[in-house]
Amino acid sequence: MKYPSQEISVIEEIDFDRSSGTLVERVLFNNRLVVVLTCLLVTLVLGYQAFNLRFNSSYEKTIPGHHPFVLAFREHADDLTGLGNAVRVAVETRQGGIYDAAYMETLRKISDELFLVPGVDRRYMKSIWTPNTTWMGVTETGLEGGPVIPRGFKGEPEDLVQLRANVARSGTIGQIVAQDERSSVIYVPLLAQLPDGSELDYSALARTLEDIRNRYQSDDIHIHITGFAKIVGDLIDGLYQILAFFAGAIMLAGAIVFWYTRCIRSTVLVVLSSIIAVTWQLGLLPTLGFVLDPYSILVPFLVFAIGMSHGAQKMNGIMQDVGRGMSKYIAARYTFRRLFIAGLTALLADAVGFAVLLVIDIQVIRELAIAASIGVGVLIFTNLILLPILLSYVGVSPRAAERSLRAETADKLGEAKHPLWRFLDHFTERRWAGRAIVVAVLLAMAGLYTSQSLKIGDLDPGAPELNPDSRYNQDVAFMNSAYGASSDLFAVMVETPKDQCSRYDTLMKLDALEWSLRQLPGVESTNSMAQVTRRVIVGLSEGNFKWNDLVANQAMLNSATTYVPRGVYNDACDLLTLFVYLADHKAGTLERVVDHVAAFAAENNTEDVHFVMAAGRAGIDAATNEVVHNAWNLMLLLVYGAVVLLCFITFRSWRAVVVAILPLMLTSILAEALMVVLGIGVKVATLPVIALGVGIGVDYALYILTVTLTGLRFGQSLSEAYYRALLFTGKVVILTGITLAVGVGTWAWSPIKFQADMGVLLTFMFLWNMLGALILIPALCHFILPELKAPRGQVVAQAD
Repeated sequence: MKYPSQEISVIEEIDFDRSSGTLVERVLFNNRLVVVLTCLLVTLVLGYQAFNLRFNSSYEKTIPGHHPFVLAFREHADDLTGLGNAVRVAVETRQGGIYDAAYMETLRKISDELFLVPGVDRRYMKSIWTPNTTWMGVTETGLEGGPVIPRGFKGEPEDLVQLRANVARSGTIGQIVAQDERSSVIYVPLLAQLPDGSELDYSALARTLEDIRNRYQSDDIHIHITGFAKIVGDLIDGLYQILAFFAGAIMLAGAIVFWYTRCIRSTVLVVLSSIIAVTWQLGLLPTLGFVLDPYSILVPFLVFAIGMSHGAQKMNGIMQDVGRGMSKYIAARYTFRRLFIAGLTALLADAVGFAVLLVIDIQVIRELAIAASIGVGVLIFTNLILLPILLSYVGVSPRAAERSLRAETADKLGEAKHPLWRFLDHFTERRWAGRAIVVAVLLAMAGLYTSQSLKIGDLDPGAPELNPDSRYNQDVAFMNSAYGASSDLFAVMVETPKDQCSRYDTLMKLDALEWSLRQLPGVESTNSMAQVTRRVIVGLSEGNFKWNDLVANQAMLNSATTYVPRGVYNDACDLLTLFVYLADHKAGTLERVVDHVAAFAAENNTEDVHFVMAAGRAGIDAATNEVVHNAWNLMLLLVYGAVVLLCFITFRSWRAVVVAILPLMLTSILAEALMVVLGIGVKVATLPVIALGVGIGVDYALYILTVTLTGLRFGQSLSEAYYRALLFTGKVVILTGITLAVGVGTWAWSPIKFQADMGVLLTFMFLWNMLGALILIPALCHFILPELKAPRGQVVAQAD
């Protein structure tokens, strides 16, 4: 059978008016070779620059720099002994206990090596072997003390006996020494910058730690390492696996597009233009002074995915026009003319989805937003401009062009519609449209109810970015069980006038807060000057525990202060530190502690005494959770506001904007509910996903609604206009939705948990945005755009 499209004579380029179209179209297509050569030059330059891109991260970039907790911590950083970024290295013996000459020699060697690692804050490093680990005891002559390691220690039996006694009197059991005395910890605080001003290289540090582990670990000695630096190191190690997933996604996306088109040349160009966009992005990052960290490593794939979506639309439009008899050059210009504004609006919406993340006061998210915005910006040149121009040279295969119009030509011949198009067309009818909207409302209500349980912060112990059975999380589990408390330390600072930190009323308030905190679920233990002063007074009273109290005698308190080790108070005696050791850093645990301390401070702060939060890993986590919580709704408000504005500029109809936005809102609600079901909290690693889903999801709505509105405004019925939209852009919406969902769906098998979680969420959002565009847009159009409907039976040819 010969289809009508084959009977149309080819429009010759010589008859085409090259001065037609917009100024942008004329400048680009009348100077095609210049555009291609310019893009080639830029690709070569930025491709070379991409080799300078470094993988790294920074603890400072993951915390909210202007939060009151962080500002307070930085103000007193010199007086807080290593309460910021740190690594804990536990050396465990599987034979006997730590009071063994061979074990102590191994511990000494590891401690000495860690002391010399670049980036270690050596002033505050602590282990059994460091001189700042001291003991204090009561003897017949009074209080005595000194370093835990006996003077002249050689590992002889009498040395080990003395060491055991010193450890027992040091108060380090449960902190430096395990409760079962089968392991001890080397506490390694880290500098934000090296002495030469360069940033700490977390990848190199993690490799050094692993090298130490590999050299000293044996059947008798096991080494466990925890801390932010080790998490980042494991994530950076996993980047190579992420790159393998990225390569697999490229091949899978290319294979699906080829299966749809059966045209090698156009498929290669679509994939190539998206890869060029990623190349430009990766080249611009080091040029602008940025690095790629574990939290932004997913951005290049998102840029590739967005590029595939827009590229497939351009390829499909050109393919259909060639099938209608146009030359490849004219087909490229007409497709550019029809889809450039829709594509530009969609990309601007994507960029806005990324750019709103700049309002979040966390540097790593801001850098992610900048990197992603750069990537989306280059897509305007590579996929909206370069790709149509390349296709105007290369064209598409005639057989592929014919296949792209089979549904349209079959419709013109009166043949039955494709079952899928026939099913989707039902949603332009009142009964089906009403049912779809009712189901959407019920889903939204269920999603809103479920999303009320969405938590801010981590919901699991250890590092939720990694799998529960990862080596790191196994090390965390060991630390928690062996030491009776996690490394999650929350520090409260108590500011006083100079030389007045030991005042009776101040210590009593501190003691009251400390006691009340120990009653909270999730608080394992505490330590402060109040508690240490109690023990000193007992020691000064011949060890009689009836004196285990804060006596109302300022002279005695001042005398006791001279025996209190530094760390719980500073040299100027104007700052006290209350250490709160938590069972974990789950969102609920941190919320309880913060709320309790805030309520206590509100009642007990005076002109001279201020209880201030917060330092320590858990304190910084609490600040981060608060910033994420405050930014969550603001971010959604901004991204939706920007998308609404862009849609209104494009459609010039508030009704059309409502039709485009409602499916996106449903997807956002259901995505939040899915996070609850999967046990994923809103945090630094997950915060951008919902915003990105809105920005990327609007692409589908723009392409389908643009064609549908064009048909309606030319007098077609909703059914006719929507069917033409399905044939022109809807097929590619389905294609790209499935392609991108399958591509990110493979992340579910990633060894990095946060990548697997993001894969599940993005897969859901890609698919649900696609379904929302295909089902809810015609249903909403039926009820919201009645004034654009043509009278029943009216038939008007669609304008090209």
